Amino acid sequence: MDSVLRKLGWNSFFGENFREYAMGFEPGRISRVNKNDCRVHLKSGEVKARVSGRQRHDGLYPAVGDWVALSKDISGTYTIHVILPRKSKISRKDAGKATGEQIIVTNIDVAFIMTSLNRDLNMRRLERYLSVVRQNRVDPVILLNKSDICANVEARIKDVKAIAQDVPIHAISATEGIGMQPLSEYLQEGKTVVLLGSSGVGKSTLINALEGNERQKISEIREDDCRGRHTTTARELILLEKGGVIIDNPGMREMQLWEAGFGLQNTFPDIEEFAAQCKFSDCRHETEPGCMIKKAILDGELSEVRFESYNKLQREALAVERKKNPELMIAEKKKWKKLGHMAEKIRDIKEHGR
Repeated sequence: MDSVLRKLGWNSFFGENFREYAMGFEPGRISRVNKNDCRVHLKSGEVKARVSGRQRHDGLYPAVGDWVALSKDISGTYTIHVILPRKSKISRKDAGKATGEQIIVTNIDVAFIMTSLNRDLNMRRLERYLSVVRQNRVDPVILLNKSDICANVEARIKDVKAIAQDVPIHAISATEGIGMQPLSEYLQEGKTVVLLGSSGVGKSTLINALEGNERQKISEIREDDCRGRHTTTARELILLEKGGVIIDNPGMREMQLWEAGFGLQNTFPDIEEFAAQCKFSDCRHETEPGCMIKKAILDGELSEVRFESYNKLQREALAVERKKNPELMIAEKKKWKKLGHMAEKIRDIKEHGR
């Protein structure tokens, strides 16, 4: 196995899937996707490549992190012909009203979910990121940046542990180099890490600290609301000199769920456990007798805002599923129409006794 490809994350999974293209093509990994072309890491270096006409016709466009099969013509132009099967991906619903999947990055081992120890620290946002990452079978790691300006770091770590008990949590300061050493555990040769988080949390600063130079441009956050400007404007795969691959990602204003079943189960195991103990298997956790969710909230074992967050994400995921599945949408409309007729009959009986 070529040492450069191995550093980029090439392994037996990709080698096996590339075997049928070995004659006439070479493997490469997408480092950046531009409007009209892509940047691709090859064993000989980074090149610019275009997507083949057939791939464009079939709507098959690579994402950052993809392994692809390329050819090179006599003029030196590289063309991407095949996207190899993905080991993992992180995706979200397209922003806005459109119902489609937007693949953010692919072939990821670890996701650094990064937030700041200031007003950006938002438990509900962390739950959303955790659900997305876990849905795609990627290992989450939470980074609490700017620990040097936080008066009570341990208390904030405790707050985050309450919603992410089994997730590694690291308090760091990318600017001061505090708490950086443990991150080398995840940045091993052949492993790929993606940075996820809002603008201004310090993602670009972290990459500069890991590289030991000013590779990524950084900008100040606004002091009035602790929000940052988009420093990173495009996703970029970076091969770190000290080992490992990291993907810098622009701050995302929206992170809507595309799929969520597995992700929600593993982000809210406490709620899933309480729900399994309810008296009725179809309990809606509203007014039903024997509801263990309501009991847990009353007993102080479950936060009501956490349960509301879970419900919001469940509703969001179900709405997307309905749009993806027309039959499910029709069945849902029929159900509510039937319930409407039943409600009318009940009102009629109450008002007229019939």
